[in-house]
Amino acid sequence: MTKRIMLINVNEPEENRIAVIDNDRLEELYIERASSLGHVGNIYKGKVVNIEPSIQAAFVDIGEGRNGFLHVSDVMPIYGHMNSSNNSRDRNNRHRNNHRRKREKKIQDLLSKNAEVLVQITKEGIGTKAPTLTTYLSLPGRYIVLMPSIKRSGVSRKIVDEKVRRRLKKTLTELEPPKGMGYIIRTAGSDKTKDELGRDLNYLLDLWKVITRRAKHSTSPATIYQESDLVTRTLRDIFTDDVEEIIVDSEDDYQKALDFMSLLSSDYEDRVQLYNSHTPLFHEYRIEAEIEKIYKKHVPLKSGGHLAIEQTEALVAIDVNSGKYTGEEDIEETALQINLEAAVEIPRQLRLRDLGGVIINDFIDMKDEKNKEIVERVFRDEVRKDRARNRVAKISPFGIIEMTRQRLGPSLKSYTHNVCPYCDGHGWIKNLESMSLLIMRKIKLGALSGNIHKIIATMNPEVALDLANRKRKALHELEEKIGISILINPSDAFSIEDSKVEYFNRTGLPIQL
Repeated sequence: MTKRIMLINVNEPEENRIAVIDNDRLEELYIERASSLGHVGNIYKGKVVNIEPSIQAAFVDIGEGRNGFLHVSDVMPIYGHMNSSNNSRDRNNRHRNNHRRKREKKIQDLLSKNAEVLVQITKEGIGTKAPTLTTYLSLPGRYIVLMPSIKRSGVSRKIVDEKVRRRLKKTLTELEPPKGMGYIIRTAGSDKTKDELGRDLNYLLDLWKVITRRAKHSTSPATIYQESDLVTRTLRDIFTDDVEEIIVDSEDDYQKALDFMSLLSSDYEDRVQLYNSHTPLFHEYRIEAEIEKIYKKHVPLKSGGHLAIEQTEALVAIDVNSGKYTGEEDIEETALQINLEAAVEIPRQLRLRDLGGVIINDFIDMKDEKNKEIVERVFRDEVRKDRARNRVAKISPFGIIEMTRQRLGPSLKSYTHNVCPYCDGHGWIKNLESMSLLIMRKIKLGALSGNIHKIIATMNPEVALDLANRKRKALHELEEKIGISILINPSDAFSIEDSKVEYFNRTGLPIQL
């Protein structure tokens, strides 16, 4: 029988970490840095600063130091009515083109510059990309999600039992929530009573009243609602009845977790424990080394095979390799066994690394169609454990499974690593011979141009030594034959791939070639 434990490591003020381990195996990991606190879920009263018809989007000042990106598909139609009431010409144009407007709404019809909008961040800004906004707000509770902007209610898709779905829909109707808003019962609410669901609903409705009151009396840009801290948010979103223990290594956060769990049920209070050993919490449960593996390109499989994970701008590519696996003489059986291991490990790595977007999973090729179906079925079953939205295509004749996974923010690695300043993230740099040849070509270019008297080449000391050894004779011949001065200048400030070649005329003035 597996034992599911939640570990909350918050005794370092710079970084909070929460791990979920299942039978001593790391299954989920959440990290939040004090220097880069997340903003997903926050609600702002923003002001439109720019309309971009070419990309059908608006940029909104939300007061966070960078403008948010609001696409036309995330703008409620009601903003079009508000915009038209302030612009009679636009109203007349829309009246004449009513049929076209019903077919296709445009950002310039819905919003105007300096318009105020109530928006929520759905995706963190990544690199130079602005955070993604929506006007379709949602407030998650423990068991229910309140959607004030949508008149649609239902039950989480992850609740597949039709009897349970019918019961929950009936319960929601009996609670008689206010009309004009949407409600979704979350997976965590599948076995809850009407009273428990009712308390959660009332909490969300009270919270929405506070938000509307703040929005009414605030001047844009302003923060109207901030998501809970990592501990409270994670307990709210991922705690389930199968989590037997919640272990916290900070007394303040232990009390916070205890208070939150007591709100859910007094039966859950005993599951919260304070950890006060001298051994760090994650080391005690032997998962610190597992976390370090998350950042590596290669992921070993038990059989001796491995995964190779490459993240690019456009997609994530995951390659399944047989490695040293020699467990079966039959090639087809060997491929099946490694692919089955990979079908379990890949979804786990996607969760741990928080990888999103388009993902290409290249399994070892198999000829037997039944084996392909088995691997695909196992893969789909494992992907269903993921809280992020995803879509999985059928396995191709070449053993490739394409999928998409919801990306709510930067990957875990982007929080903990910087792009290498030497290779610029490529993972490769030129060798010494290549750099010597490159610099030598630039020196020859200047020497043979006819109007250069002096050349100064600055480079990394290792490159300078290689160039002096490899091209000493050629450099000397250039100086003698053409009558110029060539100075090799080693500098510790230059990396292997950095260099600067400067050209000067007889009067000492620099020349650009």
